[in-house]
Amino acid sequence: MEFRILGPVEARRDGEPVVLSGTKVKTVLAALLLARGRVVSDAQLSQLLWGWNPPATVSAQIYTYISRLRMRLGDGVRIERRLPGYAMETGNALVDVREFERLSGLGTEAQETGDVERAGALLRDALDLWRGTALSNVTEFLADAELPRLEEARAVTLENRIEADLELGRHRQVVPELTALVAEFPVRERMRAHLMKALYQCGRQADALTAYHEGRRVLADELGVDPGAELTSVYQAVLTGDPLVAPPARRAAARTAPPALLPADIPDFTGRHAELAELRRLLPPAEDRSWHTRRFLVTGMPGIGKTALAVRAANECIDAFPDGQLYVSLRHPDGSPVDPRDLLVGMLRSLGEPVGAGESNLDELVRLYRTRTAGRRLLILLDNAVSELQLSPLLPGAPEPGVLITSQTLLGPIGGLHTLVLSPLGTKESFQMLSAAVDPARIAAEPQSAMDIAQYCAGLPLAVRIVATRLAARPSSSLRRFADRLADPHGRLGELQARGLSVPRSLSAAIDRLGREQRRLLLLLPRLDREVFSVRSAARSLGLAATPLEAGLEALVDQGLLSFSDEPGEPVYRLNSLVRLFAGTSGYAREVQRSAA
Repeated sequence: MEFRILGPVEARRDGEPVVLSGTKVKTVLAALLLARGRVVSDAQLSQLLWGWNPPATVSAQIYTYISRLRMRLGDGVRIERRLPGYAMETGNALVDVREFERLSGLGTEAQETGDVERAGALLRDALDLWRGTALSNVTEFLADAELPRLEEARAVTLENRIEADLELGRHRQVVPELTALVAEFPVRERMRAHLMKALYQCGRQADALTAYHEGRRVLADELGVDPGAELTSVYQAVLTGDPLVAPPARRAAARTAPPALLPADIPDFTGRHAELAELRRLLPPAEDRSWHTRRFLVTGMPGIGKTALAVRAANECIDAFPDGQLYVSLRHPDGSPVDPRDLLVGMLRSLGEPVGAGESNLDELVRLYRTRTAGRRLLILLDNAVSELQLSPLLPGAPEPGVLITSQTLLGPIGGLHTLVLSPLGTKESFQMLSAAVDPARIAAEPQSAMDIAQYCAGLPLAVRIVATRLAARPSSSLRRFADRLADPHGRLGELQARGLSVPRSLSAAIDRLGREQRRLLLLLPRLDREVFSVRSAARSLGLAATPLEAGLEALVDQGLLSFSDEPGEPVYRLNSLVRLFAGTSGYAREVQRSAA
């Protein structure tokens, strides 16, 4: 769940907007969010909704708005009645104003310690959360009470970000922005001082002095005061050429601290001992293979735990990469590929290279990236790669960095790439994973039920994690009851969804990316009477020619939706039971029926 108030007030679930009708409902939501878990009294809500003219049915109307919010937001968010009002617990939901304050605070701290590159990036990320005027669709009473504080916080963050840009020598880029800001905030002296510095550093001393005199006149006319100490000192510095306003010396490329961008590790990570051991052995640099590029692809079906394994391996090898760790996701939340240029801009900024967001020359970005990564012991995790064409510009040219890649599909030829294909967990490993994430007393009380649950998860760590999340939210619920719900094949997939995690959505996204013929073949496979089959038996059961069928099955293996085993006598393919269930019971099954008609 995500809540946004830095612009129009809205709530989003899994990237989709939650319907919130009416200004009053949005006002109540914004008031509860801004209270940060504290109680908002009925009297406060009344004031924010109707000002000094509340209706006679004020209590009933407030209750109606609260009920609508509870219904729309679901179980993931709690709105409790706590006299004399209501309080809201958002749990793990993202609230944009809190994220803005967190990033702004981190940016200010970095600025104070001299890490200007990191400060600029953090402050820019904080400002990017704004989508226009905050609280733009609430009552005037709430806007009048809260908007000035929010706008002041934004303006201060903006001033700090521009200060960082000036320290990094970006005076030419910020002059147009500062010109517009000074026109918008004519009495903000710090903003005007930044404009004067930027103009002076561009060789425009006369324009800098003009900006000062205009500001002095505005302050006198509107406030009846003279310029303050900061603006006056900048004016004197411009007159005398003082170092205070001189262009900064070009900064050294190195950052004061190496980037550390790895996602958080999963504390209860279980299994994959052989794969972890191989990555721990090969990923760190070694004297006898120091000139070899170290690139590793972790691949497998959706929900198999590719990212979790890669993050665990990266964290266990972190000491071998003292120059930092980079992480980027190569897909947008909707599954579409991210432009390599955008990824390179972000990674270069993390490495201390002041690159503008509008840089569009891919060759120049690749040159900068390979220059900045050469000779550095960096660990680079490229998550959710789409294709070798997207991936190629992101690969360092030097052997020192280690590169971990995750992708559902097998990628085309990439030099020096070692591929690790993940198989589903065994039932015992799934049981161990479930035991690590759920109260041990519950597992000990119902071991057979826990084993049944693990079996229904079909070896997918994503499914196990969803089950563990749901069980943790229901501490008094019986494991047997949940196992019985999973036992029903018609309802099993519906049970494997929780708090933004979803096995059906993961499988649906993977199937939607298939070509027409590949998808049709996958959706035919549930007609077979077994999960493991050979080309010969499948051709006989489906009435298809063996040669094109084998080519189609191999394409599905490459897409991570089918596994292959070269058994003695005859190679066989395996269709995971959850993929089989999804393909056979979803709306995709009707697609096959229509095409056969």
